[in-house]
Amino acid sequence: MRESWRTFKAALLQVHSIAGLVLALLLALIALTGAIMSFEDEIVDHLNAGIMQIAPRTTPALMPDEVVARLKAAQDVGKVSAVTLSSDPSAAVRLRFARDEQGARASSLYVDPYDARMLSSPRGEEFFATVRRLHRWLLIPGDAKGLGRQITGVAALGLIVMLVSGLVLRWPRRAGSVKMWLKPNLGLSGRGLYRSLHAVIGTWVLPVYLVMTLTGLWYSFDWYKDTAVWLLSRPQAATAKMQPKALRAPGRAEQAQPIGFDHAWTTFQREEGSRFSKALLTLPTGPGTAIRIRSWGKDSTLDTTRDEFRIDAVTGQLISAERYADKTFGEKIIANLLDIHRGAFLGWPGKLAFMIAAALMPLFSVTGILLYLSRRKLRRPLQSPLGQLVPGE
Repeated sequence: MRESWRTFKAALLQVHSIAGLVLALLLALIALTGAIMSFEDEIVDHLNAGIMQIAPRTTPALMPDEVVARLKAAQDVGKVSAVTLSSDPSAAVRLRFARDEQGARASSLYVDPYDARMLSSPRGEEFFATVRRLHRWLLIPGDAKGLGRQITGVAALGLIVMLVSGLVLRWPRRAGSVKMWLKPNLGLSGRGLYRSLHAVIGTWVLPVYLVMTLTGLWYSFDWYKDTAVWLLSRPQAATAKMQPKALRAPGRAEQAQPIGFDHAWTTFQREEGSRFSKALLTLPTGPGTAIRIRSWGKDSTLDTTRDEFRIDAVTGQLISAERYADKTFGEKIIANLLDIHRGAFLGWPGKLAFMIAAALMPLFSVTGILLYLSRRKLRRPLQSPLGQLVPGE
């Protein structure tokens, strides 16, 4: 029995080592870019505090279509695809632009809601957009539709294999000893120190890495996403979402007459009143006429705790309303998946803990490679060099 266990652990060590050697650099890259984005919102808000707020006025703010029209008349800008509006009279309007034929997207703009005067593009936006593409898709062409999405998914699966195998390999004889699990032996040197750091610090961050990988797989594999929705959502909720292209205005030539934001914005304000703090209105990417509106309540602390509406841009008809408060526990997990992935569901201490854990990933890459090389050295047969042999040896 003991011999079988030793054989099993030896095989498991091979799996752990091979997976680590193959994925070490890739996992370090993904983790470091994730750490950089941990406090993206706070950094961007700080960098752009001067352009996100304007002096409120007594005159009413312009309707979104008027803002877009005035801006286009004064500036050579591309097609506006989304508008962020606020209930705060001192908040600037943010405009996002559609991608061009090459797939590039112009930087968004902050605009004065009272006269459509351009304020500035947000600083840090392009940097974090590049880091995000590197984190999710490795900057491989095609972004979410390219090969990078599957590569990062495979890396996440590989990390799960390493976490489980590493836990089995380091299981101490005194499993009930907290000291054995959580205290590294810094008095060691060489291979012993590498192993202690690799195993003990790996135990510290193992729960965080499991959360990161299990939520990150949502963005890589459709089968994983569909399974999670099937498990966590009510049957009717999983199939009730109406696609933007499902509703069309009869008799309208949509390409000849582009749709605007005003009708949807008016309906949304009538439905929500003063309950929202900000709302993101996004035009349909296909031929439909349903505008998607994501809104955040004034007491919302997470980006993912939002309500979602679909409103016909031509008639102003409310098509659907999905309120966060009406979701089941499982549906709230799905809605908060991104904030769970980055630790934001635990507030700023959670984001900090997840950032530190992600930043520690290169430590495991380095110590893992050093341990592998030291094992290779120990297994190398000791032979005297032929040039040093003397007669009789």
